[in-house]
Amino acid sequence: MPLSQQTAGGTISGMKLFGTDGIRGQANQFPITPEVALRAGKAVASVLRSSGANRNRVVIGKDTRLSGYMLETALTSGLVSMGMDVYLPGPLPTPAIAHLTKSMGCSAGIMLTASHNPYQDNGLKIFGPDGYKLSDELEEVIERHILGDEAEPPAMAPDRIGKAKRIDDARGRYIEYAKHTANNIALHGLKVVVDCGNGAAWSIAPLIFRELGAEVIETGTSPNGLNINDACGALYPETAGALVREHQADIGISFDGDADRVIFTDATGMPVSGDRILALCAIALKEQGLLKGDAIAVTVMSNLGLHEAMRREGISVATTAVGDRNVIEHLRKHGHSFGGENSGHLIFADQATTGDGILSALQVLAMMKRKGATLAELAACMKEFPQQLVNLPVLSKPPLDELEGLRSLMAEADAEFGDAGRHLIRYSGTENKIRILVEHRDADAVQRWTERFTDAVKQDIGVPA
Repeated sequence: MPLSQQTAGGTISGMKLFGTDGIRGQANQFPITPEVALRAGKAVASVLRSSGANRNRVVIGKDTRLSGYMLETALTSGLVSMGMDVYLPGPLPTPAIAHLTKSMGCSAGIMLTASHNPYQDNGLKIFGPDGYKLSDELEEVIERHILGDEAEPPAMAPDRIGKAKRIDDARGRYIEYAKHTANNIALHGLKVVVDCGNGAAWSIAPLIFRELGAEVIETGTSPNGLNINDACGALYPETAGALVREHQADIGISFDGDADRVIFTDATGMPVSGDRILALCAIALKEQGLLKGDAIAVTVMSNLGLHEAMRREGISVATTAVGDRNVIEHLRKHGHSFGGENSGHLIFADQATTGDGILSALQVLAMMKRKGATLAELAACMKEFPQQLVNLPVLSKPPLDELEGLRSLMAEADAEFGDAGRHLIRYSGTENKIRILVEHRDADAVQRWTERFTDAVKQDIGVPA
């Protein structure tokens, strides 16, 4: 029976596997099961395999979740059954897998991770041969193959089955690449706290900063398969902040589980917002003549204060839908060099094909060294508008334009806000939640409208008891 007609609990039609960032869910529950991983391997081979030289290979990376072993084995089986050779470097950051996919001439790269989610979850992020995440169209084709909505290709002859092998030099390849993107800048004299969140960067990030000369205080570097993102890493920058204060460090650097995002804390141990990091990077790149088109791309989640700061600096700002992939697509389409998300995804498009926490941290440290300034001094380039974000669990996800009460309230807010504020209400792409963002020059207006929108959602949709 096609997977589009079955799950462990019954039947579902019109199923969608891919969300805003690959396939994600609870490990050992549909769709993050060995059966789906096996079919995903076959699907990737069917869709992305090329007849060109050396294109019958795939690199598979993973973070430190216990379920990574299960999924890696099943995924590998699906790929080799279709004649693909599989390279297994073990735990590495997501951007390292994107880099290796391109540098090793692979047809695809697959990262097993659920990013910032707890260990119970896992997922698949897929990269094409150019090191970029797949387009919506390619994901849809792969999804149809996984679900059995496309005819399966004939089985490979026994002599054409692929091989799987561990690659021991992948770590070194990425280390040298990452350092090269920052021109091997000397970090002597800087004391940095590095929190790897017990995730994919645990063995590699502290080493890179030490090799460049920084004094490193490391934490979140003892993964056991169950403690990834557990009170550490990018979701808990206060962990690094406390160590910054204790050791009188210059900066705290906190990565999420797969190290494609980074959150910074300044020398006082206070977190610096992602929008301030975007702003200071954009300004520094423009000063160096490296900001192509004097333009950046950010998502709709970025604070209005960022837009205001960029106008002062003569930098135009394009706004995309949520997701680093949308930012990257805009940068590629328009030939621009920098953008990102305020959640910690920084896209240095001249150096990388995806968000890279380690590369981004090196760039920020280089900017501090070049200007002889603290992170707090650089981050003072903008001031945030008061903002509140509520993540509200919901019982269902009906189209927002069908919710009369909420739609009417949004129109009322638009009329009152004018240029002084905004609201953004959307469903999560990975969870049964609705996200309510309200931003305004007046903090009282933020509180009042957040409460009104929350009440409207509860009335129109309903929330779990």
